[in-house]
Amino acid sequence: MHDIQTPYYLCDETLLEKNLKILQDVQNRSGAKIIVALKGFAMFSTFPLVARYLDGCCASGLHEARLAKEEFAKYNSEAEVHTYSPAFKESEIQEIAKLSNHIVFNSPNQLDRFLLKTKEINPKIQVSLRINPEVSSSPKDIYNPCGLYSRLGTPLKNIDESTLNSLDGLNFHALCEQNVDALEEVLVAFEKGFGKYFQNLKYINFGGGHHITKKDYDIERLVCIIKEFCLKYQIDVYLEPGEAVGWESGYLVSTVLDVFENGMHIAILDSSAEAHMPDTLAMPYRAEVRGAGVANEKKYTYRLGGNTCLAGDIMGDYSFDEPLKVGDEIIFEDQIHYTFVKNTTFNGIKLPSLVLKKLDGTIEVVKEFGYEEYKSRLS
Repeated sequence: MHDIQTPYYLCDETLLEKNLKILQDVQNRSGAKIIVALKGFAMFSTFPLVARYLDGCCASGLHEARLAKEEFAKYNSEAEVHTYSPAFKESEIQEIAKLSNHIVFNSPNQLDRFLLKTKEINPKIQVSLRINPEVSSSPKDIYNPCGLYSRLGTPLKNIDESTLNSLDGLNFHALCEQNVDALEEVLVAFEKGFGKYFQNLKYINFGGGHHITKKDYDIERLVCIIKEFCLKYQIDVYLEPGEAVGWESGYLVSTVLDVFENGMHIAILDSSAEAHMPDTLAMPYRAEVRGAGVANEKKYTYRLGGNTCLAGDIMGDYSFDEPLKVGDEIIFEDQIHYTFVKNTTFNGIKLPSLVLKKLDGTIEVVKEFGYEEYKSRLS
């Protein structure tokens, strides 16, 4: 591992498969279909493995739909592609319709505008509408799709029965890395508002944010809820987790470039919170560092900083048993989901390589990045 140039993300297929087996168990016992949300996990070098366990992909637009069709479907001939966008573009709707098995409209306006065209292009496509149940216990406003003045989904007051007659399904997405109790809360409101319209539908998509692979998740309760829902309404259920697929399946490795003092010990790394671990600043949350403790827990405390000019490019304060020195490797745990799908070349900083630890234990550097990736984003 020390021969691989940092920074790099490493995904461990053994850990990934552990998550996939949990999700497959939920599918088998509940009857739900689970598709991977590419917005959270899109490492397509793992798709030969992921496609063995999951039923398809949830795409957030044209490019993700293409990735699903080109890289996931070739390992699972029955894989479904579900494509949703807050608003589809006229110039892209034709290709999206060809690529997708399901298309999800965000508003009645978009449904009215594109329904006939979508059906003409792909008569077999199933159509659904994302609704806003107006209930969510999302821990942060930035990730709350049911917050005040939300642009995501259609509330009950904006829906009429004529709109629903053209639909095969309804979608809601109201969770963010939460347990099953949060789903129960949303379902109460969802059924109360929309339950009377379920009889003519084929499916309901419960969205993502279900933290199914986290150790304390109540899987048994989830299975019961889905089975009860399907039996009650005689309808199919989809789940589309992203973080639950990649949860704790790998890490980000960086190297200490400099150590100095300015009121406290500071270490500059060859990675960046802003560019490589964006959710640690947006959520925000503290990434765990292997072998480290919180500030002052261990003998030597350092502020770990990224190698960009952003003053706030800081991973946090961590303590270590031994003093840090130039060349030491720092490993940030659980940095596979919502990292390389969101990272940037801000300041021209090098994107971390993508490394795969295979089921047989072999290590493969599947992608390296350099100047061309930075330059290609500019003109």
